Order: sequence, then C-alpha cells, then structure tokens
Amino acid sequence: MISEKIVVGTEYPLDGLLTIPEIGKAPYPAVVLVQGSGSTDMDEKIYKIRPFKDIAEGLAKLGVASIRYNKRSFTYGKQMMKELGKSLTVKEEVIEDAVFAADLLRQDDRIDSNRIFIIGHSLGGCLAPRIDVDGGDFAGLIILAGSPRRLEVIMKEQQDAMLETLKGPLKWIGKKQIAKMSAKFDNIYSLTDEEAKAIPFAGGTTMYYLKEMGQKTVAEYLADSTKPILIMHPEKDVQVSLERDFGMYKEILTNRENVTFKVYEGLNHAFMSTIYGSINKVLKEFKIEQHVNETVISDIADWIKNL
Repeated sequence: MISEKIVVGTEYPLDGLLTIPEIGKAPYPAVVLVQGSGSTDMDEKIYKIRPFKDIAEGLAKLGVASIRYNKRSFTYGKQMMKELGKSLTVKEEVIEDAVFAADLLRQDDRIDSNRIFIIGHSLGGCLAPRIDVDGGDFAGLIILAGSPRRLEVIMKEQQDAMLETLKGPLKWIGKKQIAKMSAKFDNIYSLTDEEAKAIPFAGGTTMYYLKEMGQKTVAEYLADSTKPILIMHPEKDVQVSLERDFGMYKEILTNRENVTFKVYEGLNHAFMSTIYGSINKVLKEFKIEQHVNETVISDIADWIKNL
C-alpha cells in the first residue's frame, strides 16, 4: 500500500493520510473515516489502540483506498473555542471536514468518484447520514457502533450504567451529578438558541451543541435516505447498546433491501476483543494494545465490492 500525506480543508487545514492499495487496478473504491466523540487524531488513537490505522491499512490490502485526518478539535481545539465558543456545533467540529475529505478523494484519478463511502465510528456513525446529506454525497454509508438515538439520551444511559458500579458516598455524589445533568437535558429542545448557548455542556461547549445536533434525529435522516447502508455492531459494546441502538436501527430500516446488519460476538466498542466488559473499565481496556478484528475489515471490503 501507499500512504501519502494530505491536507484536508483550508481555513482549518488538517494533516491526514491517503492510503492507496497496491493490489488490483485503479480507480479504487474509497472510504472517508470519521471519528467518534472527543478530540482524536487521524488514527482515532486512544491510549494503545489505533482503530482507524488498522481499518485503513487492512482495507488497502483488500483493494479499498481510504482517507483519514486529524479531527478539527484535535488540532484547533483552543482556537475553535475562542472563535466559535458557545456557538460550536458538530457542523464545524466534524461535518465540514468529512465533506472536504470526500471532495479531495473525488479529485484523485486513482479513486473511483462513484464509489466513495463513509465509515463513521460511534458519534461519526451517528452523524454519517447527515454528512451524506450535507455534501458528502456518498455511494453508501458504513456505521460502526453508532446509534440512531440522540446523544444526550446515550450519555444519560452511560452515566446510569456507571452509577451502578459505584458504592457508598461516590454513588450518592454520582446520583446528584446525574440528576443535575438530566435536568439540563429534559427541556433542551424547548430552549431558544440563545438560551441553549447560555448553558454549559462539556469541554467549553454549551447545550446548543446538543440542541443543534438533535433537532433533526438520525432516524429522520435515515428515513429520507435511499443509500445502501452497512450497520455493524460489537456484541460486547458497553458504550452503545446492542439491544437499544442496533435494535432501533433494525426497526427504522427493517423494510430496506439495501441495508445489511452485522453483529460481532465478543468485540468491544472499538471492534477489538473485549477484556473487561464493564463501563467503568472502558479506558483501562483501551490501554491494552489490540487491533481491529480482521473479519470486520474484510466484511467492510466485501460489502463495498459487492455493491
């Protein structure tokens, strides 16, 4: 494979890598890799794991090109907060750069411009249908450990699960914190934009970040879409739910013949072997060097090639 340094975007130029296969013959199908929540680099590195590096290099060996890049909040976090502050949304943090990356692929003669896909992981998976509509215009969507539910609903569920692992005073403190957070979430969509921008959320953002993202739900974007979709979910994921999130995808898309659903036994949120399987040990698990399951990567490549 060939890995070339590229730059995504102009106002906020982001370092990235374009990975081209050395097997088969150009033009190749390609994917844009979109990270989950948080400020992560192009490999989606979390402690000792690098899921996007694994996926990009694995796909290249199977004849699929890819583009990955540092997240805007990773490179320009402080600058973004200074310039946008309370008005920051996923549009500036994620969506614009994914569209730029897709356009960059279309300008490369080695890439089949009619076979460019998006792979969204976690929050990136939630946003994939919106990115497609907002300019990505992909040939299909690949959603890894995503959710059709609103982010605040997932966050509340994760906090409740974490609470169950606590005891004594820590549990009491946790209950108070969750109750305070939930009170902010309960009326978020009845707030005006200015009211939402006045309420802190996380990392310097405000409730406007959630309000803007959740005003049109993932389910609504999916209902409007006719694109082929591959929904992939790890069975042992403790961050999004197999029953509620994967199950809801199946409900929404149940009558769509061009949607494929796959569940991977024994894998965690990063599509690696689960070790602890507990919400309170997620980060500890990511401190152990592992790699994305090879079957997951080959299933992605097969799905792309068979469309």
